[in-house]
Amino acid sequence: MTKITVAKGDGIGPEIMEATLKIILAAGAKIEIEEIEVGEKVYLAGNTSGISKESWDIIRKNKVFLKAPITTPQGGGYKSLNVTTRKFLGLYSNVRPCRSLHPFVKTKHPVMDIVIIRENEEDLYAGIEHQQTDEVVQCLKLISRPGCEKIVRYAFEYAKQYNRKKVTCFTKDNIMKQTDGLFHQVFDEIAKEYPQIENEHWIIDIGAAKMADTPEAFDVIVMPNLYGDVLSDVAAQITGSVGLAGSANIGEECAMFEAIHGSAPRRAGQNSANPSGLLQGAIMMLTHLGQTDVAEKVQNAWLKTIEDGVHTYDIFKEGTSKQKVGTREFADAVIANLGKKPTMLNSVSYSKGTTLKLPTYKRKAAAKKELVGVDVFVHWNGTSPDELAKMVKKMEHHDIQLSMITNRGIKVYPDGFPETFCTDHWRCRFKPSDGKGISKNDIIQLLANAERENIDTIKTENLYAFDGKPAFSLGQGQ
Repeated sequence: MTKITVAKGDGIGPEIMEATLKIILAAGAKIEIEEIEVGEKVYLAGNTSGISKESWDIIRKNKVFLKAPITTPQGGGYKSLNVTTRKFLGLYSNVRPCRSLHPFVKTKHPVMDIVIIRENEEDLYAGIEHQQTDEVVQCLKLISRPGCEKIVRYAFEYAKQYNRKKVTCFTKDNIMKQTDGLFHQVFDEIAKEYPQIENEHWIIDIGAAKMADTPEAFDVIVMPNLYGDVLSDVAAQITGSVGLAGSANIGEECAMFEAIHGSAPRRAGQNSANPSGLLQGAIMMLTHLGQTDVAEKVQNAWLKTIEDGVHTYDIFKEGTSKQKVGTREFADAVIANLGKKPTMLNSVSYSKGTTLKLPTYKRKAAAKKELVGVDVFVHWNGTSPDELAKMVKKMEHHDIQLSMITNRGIKVYPDGFPETFCTDHWRCRFKPSDGKGISKNDIIQLLANAERENIDTIKTENLYAFDGKPAFSLGQGQ
């Protein structure tokens, strides 16, 4: 018997959680439930995180969290509990299976069966943003080697455990050569350890178009956070309905399981909501707990119910569906089908086993790190890069000289184009003329010179080489 934490959530949450628990317990799930309160009531009681310290303690003690959708109140500085939970508990892997149920649920892609594995903790979702000038704000995109290695290895191990044939990586490393480039590089490195599994890489834009048009070309897809967030919803929708999809959030210590849809407060209390998304999350929870026999029984009973045409309002279609039912009645129909298998839809057979375990990340030996220059960002309301260069050159220190100015990443000095539109946010790159390194004291002197000349510096970014290889982007057009 495994103790799990359960939160019934807001809106339709309590109804679909009741239905989900009823089904998995009837199937023989060996779980003990410890319930906590999270979401709207906690937010409105004055807790901007939507969860109390006591609830955190319970989640961390039980390690497994089954959560219904919650409502985050508008305004007031309330933080997304989903994002907070994923980061606090180190739930680095978001797993979303997307399988079509043709012909019982309408879809243009009748043989679609893909799993999207999304990095869950970093990328632009680090949420580090600043306004730097009147016209420009920035959001830092953070990609780490540990983050890449953990999520890519998880994707290959998932494919191995579930007998998937191919893992595809989506990035935009033709543009973001450092961040997305690292993700792609790590993918290629780890793929070599799994020669029995086919691997490939697609640029995200054409890859997304291909997935939307021909999803049967893919099997397991692994992506950085933002791309995975967008495309997992797209994939779920083109299977037939976002309301049918569940999600697993897996970390080294804890795991959270949920539906991918929201709390739908307008449907609350009407016994009409489809519990399938949360049920799919619960099935993934059971496989995570090693209760694969129960997970298999529930999944096949659910498929049989869909195949029987017993549908809730959201997927009910005249001529295909046979009976429109409410939340409770749908749960009862699934329970009645426990022990049965579908005849047209492919039944599932989960290999007997325990939780998918990955090795703990081991930090590699540090590279030789050398400071070779600095980008100084300047707030200036003028429009002539040549005029700005004359001003900024007064910051030069010994042989550390201005080498380039960019605006929104585009080189505007030297040899810029007058047609290039410029904002008030300028990157001024300083490098030693002799090609050697610089010191932190040199940067301090550059900034002191800027202060003397009344140049408004807003940030600096040190330029490094690792093992002699420059580790920073060129200006566009350089």
